[in-house]
Amino acid sequence: MDISVETLATIQIYGYVIATGFCTLMLYGYIYHLYSSEKKGTRDYEKYANIALDDEVTSTPLETTSPWDKKKNKGEKTHV
Repeated sequence: MDISVETLATIQIYGYVIATGFCTLMLYGYIYHLYSSEKKGTRDYEKYANIALDDEVTSTPLETTSPWDKKKNKGEKTHV
């Protein structure tokens, strides 16, 4: 199987364009997720941005949840 240099270059170009398009779609999807979840009020990403600035041992946690609360948030049933 002998592939020419032009064929390899064409495959490389198509791969690059497809990979770039996929990464762009993933980036815009992630940005949309951040803005929509902040608008809904499910997360406040401004708090998470301040973690690097307020990194003390005596700092209060951002969120206090138990494993049962996490299951309730995801819609799973909890066993009592």
